[in-house]
Amino acid sequence: MPFFIIAGAINAFIAVAFGAFGAHALKEKLSEKYLAIWETAVQYQMYHAIGLIVIGILMSTNIIGNVSQLSWAGYLMLSGIVIFSGSLYVLSLSGIGILGAITPIGGVAFLTAWVLVIVAVVKHMN
Repeated sequence: MPFFIIAGAINAFIAVAFGAFGAHALKEKLSEKYLAIWETAVQYQMYHAIGLIVIGILMSTNIIGNVSQLSWAGYLMLSGIVIFSGSLYVLSLSGIGILGAITPIGGVAFLTAWVLVIVAVVKHMN
């Protein structure tokens, strides 16, 4: 439980820092296209940082507890941040287009993580 809360808080911190970096340091250096890609990476990192915190809270013994679906969801969400946002950050800075082919893998990890959160909550309700 604390792992996902800490990982979420660290990722939220990084998202804020990278958002500020993009808005100030990169605004004059990147084209509008690559700046928009950078901003997408920041947004998805922040959304899923919050998701990690929620997973950590749900894993509390007072709520759902440490069930395998939530654990998998947390690891998939963390992997999704690295793959999805990470590939977009590198794409923005490098312009290497092939990195765009990696990004959907992170998106699938995000989607799977959210489905597992739903499954865990539905199972807990029964």
